[in-house]
Amino acid sequence: MAAIPFPNIDPVLLRVGPLQVHWYGLAYVAGFVAAALILRWCARRWGIELSTDDTIELVLAAVIGVILGARLGYVLVYGGAPYWNEPLRILAIWDGGMSFHGGLVGILIACAIEAPRLGMSFLQLADLGAVGAPVGFGLGRLANFVNAELWGRVTTVPWAVVFPGAGPLGRHPSQLYEAFLEGVVLLVTLLLLARRRRPEGEMLGWLLLLYGGFRFTVEFMREPDPQLGFITGGLTMGQLLSIPMAAVGIWLLVRARRRGGAPTSAGSPSRS
Repeated sequence: MAAIPFPNIDPVLLRVGPLQVHWYGLAYVAGFVAAALILRWCARRWGIELSTDDTIELVLAAVIGVILGARLGYVLVYGGAPYWNEPLRILAIWDGGMSFHGGLVGILIACAIEAPRLGMSFLQLADLGAVGAPVGFGLGRLANFVNAELWGRVTTVPWAVVFPGAGPLGRHPSQLYEAFLEGVVLLVTLLLLARRRRPEGEMLGWLLLLYGGFRFTVEFMREPDPQLGFITGGLTMGQLLSIPMAAVGIWLLVRARRRGGAPTSAGSPSRS
């Protein structure tokens, strides 16, 4: 069966003079807006009052944390010599190169900074943010597909796609697999869990465990990063980074279950 030709999708949504609005950038914006709305919903449901100003500041901190973390994570783990030879390229985030795991570290650091200001614990705030995070994950992977990047390995499945720049053979549309698992499935799971208050750290634990498991699995169908290839034992860098991520998730879940009597909103202040 012949593979499916890649649809002719323009990665630029809108052009107004020199201004270009890319689907990838729109995915970031939509992801942060959706996460803020879900965070407010969770806060109300869990009995935590957050003002509009608090929410806006949290979103701005998250944006900074994600962008800095994702860019530095990419440069340190995936970038290599080109960035050390031309350090100014590190600032050119429009030229591609963002690491999910680096972005995760960045946003967790932002949570650690913002939590004391709100009179909350780090895990309380991280739990709130965890529920809405999959929206950005899913939209980001859809944008990767639109950009025809991060494609999968060669395959003969009926839905194989021939990506531009990836040769004539059909490949797994691994971006769509990740969009479904890390976006849709993860979001629905966390929203269902968030309908009632849970012990501190449980929502973050589910996020780390499920994302790590999904990413580890899909990486078997995703082409390794060309500059790194397989790292050890046939595993990719994405898989190696997902193992400790999932392990921390399991630890948080065990910790939360042992503290089952202390819901995530316990002790949080009332804010207006």
